[in-house]
Formats: sequence, structure tokens, C-alpha cells
Amino acid sequence: MGGLGALGATTLLAGCDKLGFSSAPKASFQGVDLTGAAYARGFSLPDQNGKTRTLDDFKGKVVVVFFGFTQCPDVCPTTLAELAQVKKALGPDGDKVQGVFVTVDPERDKPELLKAYLDSFDPGFVALRGSPEQLKETAKEFKIYYAKVPGKTPDSYTMDHTAASFLFDPQGRVRVFSRYGAGAQALMSDIKALIAGQ
Repeated sequence: MGGLGALGATTLLAGCDKLGFSSAPKASFQGVDLTGAAYARGFSLPDQNGKTRTLDDFKGKVVVVFFGFTQCPDVCPTTLAELAQVKKALGPDGDKVQGVFVTVDPERDKPELLKAYLDSFDPGFVALRGSPEQLKETAKEFKIYYAKVPGKTPDSYTMDHTAASFLFDPQGRVRVFSRYGAGAQALMSDIKALIAGQ
């Protein structure tokens, strides 16, 4: 029975190749492989200095995009700290990595706050802060979730959001969905693979 199952799987894979799917060996990522995905194709948002940024600005680098907010108690600072740690551990190759933080709380995350927040992790990281409409469009493109959670006062709300990073290769193609909690080692492995051209 097991042999027949294996034979069926082999036939199915052979059929995939005939249908035009690539038979080239794929990189083995720690995160979810998004190679060829028809979403998370890019962004066009103002950074903390008011300059509109797109993926093209970071061609030649592995770009790590994370959606969050500065008052996030754990997920956001942990993710940014791990990325900064990986960048440092890569030595000279760390210059080939670009962290991009997209705020899901533009109401409170003013440019000066974003600048100070990212500087505390890595001065090279870029923060993006769009209008509510721009954020909505970008979130739709990346298929990420975010929502305001009311607090005891109007200003004490928090934000629910997708806790993961999107990794783009040096050509600007989305390749990996890295879930929060995977750890710095998994992130480093995937970034190294992308730097190596996998």
C-alpha cells in the first residue's frame, strides 16, 4: 500500500512538471516559502523623513518587512531586536540586509517617534507611515490583518496585527513568510540563503 502511495506521489510530481511548474531545486527555507506568490509584491509609502519609499530603493539587499506599532509590548520589539541581532551577526553581509517597519498605528506613531524607536534597534532600519487609506491598501496587498482594540481611555487602545515578517530577495521578489516566534537562528538561515542567491 505504501509503495503505491509513493508511486502516486511521484506521478503527481511528474505531472506538475508537465504543467509548467519549475523542477529546479528550491531553497529550503525555515519560514513559509512564498516564492512566486501573487501578493506582497511591494509598497509605496512615506518613510520617517517623509520620502516615499518602494522596494526598488533597496535593490541588491534582502529586505525584511514587518508590520507593527511602537507601543507594542512584546512582538514588535522582539522582532526588531532579532533582526538587528542577525544583521550584526552576519558581519560584512549585514550591509546586505534592510529592515523595513510599517506602522499599523499612524495615528500615534508620528515620524519623530518612529525615528527614535527604530534608532534604538538599528539606525539603518526604515519606518514607513502611510495615511489610513495607504495603510489599508498596503495591508490588503500583503494580506495582513490589523485592528484597533479599545482601551479604558481613547488614547490607551492597542493594536492587533499579523505577527510575521516578509523576506524579499535582492531582486525585490517576496520569498519567505517568517512567523513570529521562529527565533533569530531561523531568520538568519533564511536571510543567508537569500544573500547566497537561493
